[in-house]
Amino acid sequence: QVLLVESGGGLVQAGGSLRVSCTASPRTFSAMGWFRQAPGKEREFVASSNWSGGSTLFADSAKGRFTISRDNYNGMMFLQMNSLKPEDTAVYYCAAAKTAEITGVVSNYFYWGQGTQVTVSS
Repeated sequence: QVLLVESGGGLVQAGGSLRVSCTASPRTFSAMGWFRQAPGKEREFVASSNWSGGSTLFADSAKGRFTISRDNYNGMMFLQMNSLKPEDTAVYYCAAAKTAEITGVVSNYFYWGQGTQVTVSS
């Protein structure tokens, strides 16, 4: 059992930056990722990383604007979001897989956090 807790969401103006964090307990060395869900929409993939951060995967919407990183010593994962747009508004979820494979498929992730709200105003 891995408990995931997100933090760092909030309200930001378009063009601004925000960093959301995820703390895993116990720490995990499997693949981890970020997903988001806007009202009335399905949960969608944002970014994922292997345990070292040496392999990452991004959704097209996140490429060039978002960065994913991990601090395995402290069991943490981060999503740095720059050049935010109103369409980035969603609840952001941290997820951990049971394997090392990084994917954007929701069903590949077994553990989920409760989510943190990110709101980007225009």
